[in-house]
Amino acid sequence: MEITLFTLGQVTGVHGLKGFLKIRSFAGSMATFRQGLDLVVRRNGKTDQLFEIVKASPHKKGALLLLSGVDRDMAETLVGAELLVDRNELPEPEEDSYFWEDLIGLEVIDRTAGLLGKIDSVMETGSNDVFVVKGGEREVLVPGLASVVLRVDIEKGEMVIDLPEGL
Repeated sequence: MEITLFTLGQVTGVHGLKGFLKIRSFAGSMATFRQGLDLVVRRNGKTDQLFEIVKASPHKKGALLLLSGVDRDMAETLVGAELLVDRNELPEPEEDSYFWEDLIGLEVIDRTAGLLGKIDSVMETGSNDVFVVKGGEREVLVPGLASVVLRVDIEKGEMVIDLPEGL
């Protein structure tokens, strides 16, 4: 079985005395951070480390995670680290839903204007995601709405949109 690591979030800080990690989550649901899930912690210049989630809870716009073997001192060394998981451990997204990581790099084609560039990143705004498209004449922010995004084809590497006037 192939192991494909998938980015779930980033450690942004430490919370409390027990070593809880503050996480900027890239997951669509807190259910993704289930107890017992193995996470790979990746820090620049360091060897990847594997930890198991002991406890997870929502916190502000992200999550708090307690990982096995991580105390307050060690937690502070993990700030800035990426949290990755074997993609096979994640449930498949619902119909017409996609992992952000699968969308990064897709060519964005507007029905009228043609090729706008490629998706560089995704921003969560609360009401809907926004795709940051770069590589064309200018950076374009595309709202992730059904009325705008007409088709996503991961295999072909493209997203077809109908960008509203003024964007």
